[in-house]
Amino acid sequence: MSGTWRMVFLGTPEFAGPSLLALAGAGYDLALVVTQPDRPKGRGRSLTPPPVKTLAEKLGLPVWQPQSIKTPEASARLKVLAPDLLVVVAFGQILPPAVLAAAGHGAVNVHPSLLPAYRGPAPINWAIINGETETGVTTMLLDEGMDTGPILLSRTTAIGAEETAGELHDRLAGLGAELLLETVKRMKEGGLSPRPQPVQGACPCRRLEKPDGLLDWNRPAEELCRLVRGLDPWPGAYTFFRGRSLRLFGARPGPGRGRPGQVLALEEGRLHVAAGRGSLALKEAQVAGGKRQAAAEFWNGQRLSPADCFGI
Repeated sequence: MSGTWRMVFLGTPEFAGPSLLALAGAGYDLALVVTQPDRPKGRGRSLTPPPVKTLAEKLGLPVWQPQSIKTPEASARLKVLAPDLLVVVAFGQILPPAVLAAAGHGAVNVHPSLLPAYRGPAPINWAIINGETETGVTTMLLDEGMDTGPILLSRTTAIGAEETAGELHDRLAGLGAELLLETVKRMKEGGLSPRPQPVQGACPCRRLEKPDGLLDWNRPAEELCRLVRGLDPWPGAYTFFRGRSLRLFGARPGPGRGRPGQVLALEEGRLHVAAGRGSLALKEAQVAGGKRQAAAEFWNGQRLSPADCFGI
């Protein structure tokens, strides 16, 4: 691409992959890809590269993995590259002022929510958990705050009635890559004016932890179903059954009634469990240490009956 901007890309997980791929495919000059260090992963705790590193190496791009982006050495290295633009997608660290100043046109970020709603980590999960019917992606210029910079562009999408956080994650990653290309093109042409985020509607969201997935069967079925969907694939919604942890998947609300946590029936391939109001119709279950099973397989293997109850 003739006369293209020189960029440094900062990103780490799978969500950032489509954006990096889009920029490379469009012919932009990617001087450097910055990502988090390799981390121990799996039962063997072997060092595993982040997805962005793996993709960057396949694309033949130079990769740098600093322990921290907040050191004077980090900002100095970026400044030497003289990039026109920093592109930041789920990098995992807040950039200090010295890094933000390293590029002539600042730092553009792709965030998976309709800002100012759901600033911070886990915006995809919380949108589902809180019962939002739509969400989207936003590009913004980064400042020193947590997702508080001025908005460039946004794009809205509906959340499917049974869509999981994992499924929505993948859709928003692709949508974010498309919006990023449009944003960079319009910035380069000089036809894009950043606008401050409105105060009204601002809402931070916290990082999810494993205990967030424990189901309280006294809550209404609609809330529990959103929790199951919003925590799939991580950290996962779970309960206890016969003294063991049990992960649950694919929930939709139903009209069943019973004591909270009571196993009601197996109907149309779904396991029905009573909640505080209504019931959950579940597609799959996974006992701790076991494999993920379809509801019918789990029902037959555990010899379930209405005498059984989850949560104990």
